[in-house]
Amino acid sequence: MNESLSSPVQDAVNPGKVALPYFDYLLALLKDGNEAVEKSFGRHVHWGYWEEPELAELTTADFEQAAENLSRQVCLAGNIKNDQSVLDAGCGFGGTVAHINERYTGMKLAGLNLDERQLIRAREMITPIADNTIRFQQGNACALPYPDQSYDVILAVECIFHFPDREQFFKEACRVLKPGGYLALSDFVPRAAVVPITKIKLPGIFNIGFYGADNVMCSTGHYQRLARKTQFNLQVERNITANTLPTYSYLRELARQQHAAPKKAMLETAAIELLSRLRWVNYYIYGLQKPAQCLPVG
Repeated sequence: MNESLSSPVQDAVNPGKVALPYFDYLLALLKDGNEAVEKSFGRHVHWGYWEEPELAELTTADFEQAAENLSRQVCLAGNIKNDQSVLDAGCGFGGTVAHINERYTGMKLAGLNLDERQLIRAREMITPIADNTIRFQQGNACALPYPDQSYDVILAVECIFHFPDREQFFKEACRVLKPGGYLALSDFVPRAAVVPITKIKLPGIFNIGFYGADNVMCSTGHYQRLARKTQFNLQVERNITANTLPTYSYLRELARQQHAAPKKAMLETAAIELLSRLRWVNYYIYGLQKPAQCLPVG
């Protein structure tokens, strides 16, 4: 199930080559002191989760809380508890690390990202509390720079589609997790019938859109097979698409406030919304547990 992408995202040595236009845009707005963007995406850079989506208020404060809620749902899938070591792979601005830092004690927390710019902001924004420790490190999620069996939980919140190879990431997670440890992630998951469409190669510049080089070829069946192949026990497979849909209405309002939102961003977001509302692409949370005893994954 190799998913290699011909993309600058593969380059873990020189983070300056990472092609993430949406982070370029966000960082520029944050530098300009854009208050709405600061509250919406200055901490978490992912979709929101509403327990009762029909009651979504779609204010900035409402979305800010919804983004916090999504991190909580992934943490629940990872069975996070006090006094654990937790790695957030693809940590963005460190929002999920901050979420854990504020709610648990005795935690050894780490955030990993290819893009050093995001880590600079994370280091500036987040200070450990409640006898927790925090470390942010530049590195590649498909070649985790950590010893075997060094973490209780590994998270990947709405970022695994940027990784060049899900299977390699799963193998690395299995290696780095302690026996009985959890891998928890959220992802946009296409229906099996849609997967062939996602494999269509677009010419030139269209290969990397506003959201970077994305790989959304992993259906629920693929995830189930991938879990078995890398010896994980699938504990949570939860479709939360309905809970995330208010995100799109909020993003449209936020784009309207910015007056000059990139057209590519609006088109790509509208496409994701359409696919999500049709349920051709669904938003899933996965929780996978490493067995107490397992064979080396080759």
